[in-house]
This record gives sequence, C-alpha cells and structure tokens, in this order.
Amino acid sequence: MKCYILMGSPRKNGNTAALLEPFIDEMEKNGVSCETDWLYDMDIKGCVACLHCQHNMNEPDCALKDDMQSVIKKALECDILIYATPIYSWYCTAPMKAAMDRLIYCCNKTYMGQNGPRLLEGKKFASITSSGYRPEKGNSVWNMGLTNYSKHGGMNYIGVEGEKDHGYDHEFMSEEKAEHMRLFAREILSK
Repeated sequence: MKCYILMGSPRKNGNTAALLEPFIDEMEKNGVSCETDWLYDMDIKGCVACLHCQHNMNEPDCALKDDMQSVIKKALECDILIYATPIYSWYCTAPMKAAMDRLIYCCNKTYMGQNGPRLLEGKKFASITSSGYRPEKGNSVWNMGLTNYSKHGGMNYIGVEGEKDHGYDHEFMSEEKAEHMRLFAREILSK
C-alpha cells in the first residue's frame, strides 16, 4: 500500500512537518510506504482552465508542463492521498491550492458536459494541518472545501486532523499531538 503526501508548508522544520513524523512512522509500522513532496520546492503553476485535460478521457494530459506531471503520476499510483498544510486565512497555502486545482481538473473528466471517469475515484483521502486556531475553528472552511473536493473526485474522504500552535514562544510538539497523529493514521488504515 502506498501513501502519497503533498506537503504545503514552506518550513521544513515547522509545525506541520513535526506532525507528519509520527503519522508517517505509524503508517510505515503498518506496512504502508510513504512518499512526501514539498510543494514549495516544486514548480507548479496555477490552473488556467484551458480544458486541455478534458480532451483525453483516460489520461490527465495537462497543457502546462511543470512538476505537476510528477505529482499527478504519484497521486494516481497511490492508495492514500494526504494533503498536509498549515492553515493560512482558513485555507491551505498557495502552492497546495495550485496543486489541488490542477489535480482535480486533470483527473475528473466531467468539465465539458461529459460524464467521463474520475481518475482518483476510490482513493482514501485526508488532511493534516497546523493552525493558530483551535482545529474545529481553524479547519472549518478547509474541511468544507475538502469534503466537496473529495465528493467531486469520488474519493473516500476520511477527514482532517489538525493541531493548534500556541505561538513561537511555546513548544509546538507534544506526546499528545504525536498520539493524535498515530491514531489518525490508524483511522485512515481502518476505513
């Protein structure tokens, strides 16, 4: 089983990265291979809604040539897709949003009045976040967006697990937060 993680944080040693460590450890202990791509390190342009991807019903076939081709390939090959991102203004970071738009357009062949395939259909899908707000408040808009996104893509949305950052003068990571991430990994595997 493969888990593909799109990491939307600009900070390699930041809070979202700290949350991923116990999550990945738990996945790997359960026989899941995990691969993470850091979106801030990649060249991913925003979708231009040209609909080029809709002319090939069986392949993503995006007109923009950048690192998104690799992201799409890995997303199609995985069993579990994770979007890990800090929450900025109640939603994901800009590189994450660009990748999301491109992935859903390229993999859903439904945009030109057609009922074509949804290439991500059936995949397990979830999100891990860090935010300056309590998770239920900070993740509210993000969770709503992901619920609609996964429904549109035919994915099995497990949910979002987030943790609050109390500020730069406080230690972010704790054993309690690590345990939440391990439990979330097990929840995803059980569904």
